[in-house]
Amino acid sequence: MTSRADQAIAALRKGHEDLTAVVRGLTSEQLTGPSAASEWDISQVVSHLGSGAEINLEAVRASLEGRPAPEFEFNKGVWARWDAMTPQERAVEFPIANERLVAAYEAFDATQRAEHRIDVGWMPEPVDVATSAVLRLTEFGYHDWDIRVALDPSATLAPEAAVLIDERVEGLFGWIAKPAYLDGRTADLLVTLTDLGEQRGLRLADPVTLTGAPASPDGELSLTLEAFLRLAAGRLGPRHTPADVKITGPITLDDLRAVFPGY
Repeated sequence: MTSRADQAIAALRKGHEDLTAVVRGLTSEQLTGPSAASEWDISQVVSHLGSGAEINLEAVRASLEGRPAPEFEFNKGVWARWDAMTPQERAVEFPIANERLVAAYEAFDATQRAEHRIDVGWMPEPVDVATSAVLRLTEFGYHDWDIRVALDPSATLAPEAAVLIDERVEGLFGWIAKPAYLDGRTADLLVTLTDLGEQRGLRLADPVTLTGAPASPDGELSLTLEAFLRLAAGRLGPRHTPADVKITGPITLDDLRAVFPGY
């Protein structure tokens, strides 16, 4: 039986193979061109993923060796080294760094995938292998899209990643969602995930939360899971909103984009 850890690690492998193929084919002009991450060019997104791979790998290695998680000074050193690289160097180094991380996850045997714990450095306590892999997959999945959509406007989140990112999306609300934009307005939206035939509630208050489907919603948001996940991470701007996204009630899509401005 495939475990959650197995699924997450397989998704990391596929994401690595797919994005590596894209990055290796980028021209110098494309590397310095805009990504969907508004403040970064494509090479800077590649740099972020490469440095993140190194930091994640150090946490995995520390957990196996019985050492504490890497401290912030370690992270700063990794970031500084990647920041100093040229765009072309980042494109060369990213596949190497990310391969090492994915291979480290793949090396966990079935018992370790079920029982081992990793201190990722910022969670209240060490997490299991599946959670650690999903945390990385969430970061990777969104930034993978930031790169690919700059080259292909029809790009979507990888489906094998999306179903796992959905497990963590509410955890992003605490630092991504900006309910203050609504100036005290609140609303309970019925969210219909059209591709899954599922419904859930989105409570726009302070804090923003996911709930069960409300019996008397103030409005309805209809969209695919992939589009919902991009909305929650500030990646459903007008240029990247599918035509089948619909919303009714007092809250508009622009309101939701402001509540979820992204990162």
